[in-house]
Amino acid sequence: MLTNIVKLNTYYDSVTLMSITQKVSVLEEVEEAAVMMATDNNKEILRQADLLNAEGEKASSSDMLICIKCLDEKCQQKVLEEIDKALNKPGSDVERSNVPIRSLAKALEKLPEANLVIISIPGEYAAREAHKALDNGLNVFLFSDNVSLEEEIELKEKSAKKGLLVMGPDCGTAYINGKGIGFANVVKNGDIGIVAASGTGLQEIACLISEKGGGISHAIGTGGRDLKEAVGGSTMLQGIKMLTEDEKTKVIVLVSKPPSPMVEKKIIETISSIEKPVVVCFLGGSILTMAKKDIYFGHTLEETAALALAVSKGSANIEKSLNEECFELREIANGECEKFNAEQKYIRGLFSGGTLCYEALLISQSFIGDVYSNVPLKPQLKLGASDKSRENTFIDLGDDEFTQGRPHPMIDPSLRAEKILVEAKDPETAVILLDVVLGYGSHSDPAGALVPKIKKAQEIALQEERHISFIASLCGTKDDPQDYEGQIEKLESAGVIVMNSNAEAARLAVEIVQNLTDKGGGK
Repeated sequence: MLTNIVKLNTYYDSVTLMSITQKVSVLEEVEEAAVMMATDNNKEILRQADLLNAEGEKASSSDMLICIKCLDEKCQQKVLEEIDKALNKPGSDVERSNVPIRSLAKALEKLPEANLVIISIPGEYAAREAHKALDNGLNVFLFSDNVSLEEEIELKEKSAKKGLLVMGPDCGTAYINGKGIGFANVVKNGDIGIVAASGTGLQEIACLISEKGGGISHAIGTGGRDLKEAVGGSTMLQGIKMLTEDEKTKVIVLVSKPPSPMVEKKIIETISSIEKPVVVCFLGGSILTMAKKDIYFGHTLEETAALALAVSKGSANIEKSLNEECFELREIANGECEKFNAEQKYIRGLFSGGTLCYEALLISQSFIGDVYSNVPLKPQLKLGASDKSRENTFIDLGDDEFTQGRPHPMIDPSLRAEKILVEAKDPETAVILLDVVLGYGSHSDPAGALVPKIKKAQEIALQEERHISFIASLCGTKDDPQDYEGQIEKLESAGVIVMNSNAEAARLAVEIVQNLTDKGGGK
């Protein structure tokens, strides 16, 4: 039986509701359960998961919606009691000894030697606070999004004149003297410096370098619009200059989607004039022929990390170093292809990292052609947040349309968990491709949050004599707080194939689908 209960004008943050959903979903005799705010996006996810009935359809975005699918009323009552208990749990009585700091002026009184401010407030107020910080001689890490392009240009022009740095807006990750800011993994200190217009791209490269024995000196985030012509690559050019002058940095890595031609020209001119080797990853951009011998180009984040590490270690043969990193995918793909039925032929990618989704799109397009997405490589392949997946589809669940009114999926995996079930119910789905991002700022147990739905998805497929190949990449290090090895164990216990990088995971997914196409489908 399916029941929807609407709590009118009742608000709880989505992290709280995610935690409750996870708790009640594992109760005995509960088939599925979800507790969410009744936003249009959430209702569409519930609708696709067959958890929304006529009562739930009436709910508005200011209402809390409880959806329960279980055997009988007794089970339903138990679920409601657990939800009520969780929502009314008394708060902590621990006294706070610290007086909260509510202004930049007060913060500087407490910490006058500070030279960096982190700003994470609604976008309409963020630029004003960033200007205050610059006026006080502070560098800015601007986590906030929804800051206008005009405001970004003003801030970066001002910071450049003052010899200060503005990282952002919408900057997710940075490392200063090896210490992470924002979404950051625990990486080793070293001699490789990074400037990136990509949060998860920076994380992926830093983790791959660290896990292979290298280390990071500094990593400067720029914000995603920095390499647009209007902004002029201001922060990236400043970052290159800073890393060039930094004694600890021996190799510089640049990461972004393709810059505007004018900005690309500026960057190439700049790196051609410095003495340090530079590894460039303009994902999806053209590979340029350089007169300067120590500028290298990586096609993927994985290749870029391998190049940077090889150059750092003085490798005489970079190609050999890269080849040694290759994983034997064909044997795995052949084994998986034996398990599908004739209808199954498509990949469904559900990503929390925007750059990881973009990289997977680029890799897949090269081998299997068009891929639909909410962030497509071609405009005609665009899907909206409420659109169902079509053929091969990759969704960036961290895009603005999915994060309005709810935390980023790296913080709150509940939306992705529900989408897993939606994709599992499609008889044409063969592969579900995931990224799992660890580190500070991310969910405390991302694998644990996804595994129950992955197991449920396999049950759904098994009932219809289907098999779904789950493939995941793990972006993290063994020193991250989530327990890297423990995350792998949880995923593998649910039958997930865990790969060493996002690029590797995408290549395996493509290999499987290509094999299916060549064979005319599964068994």
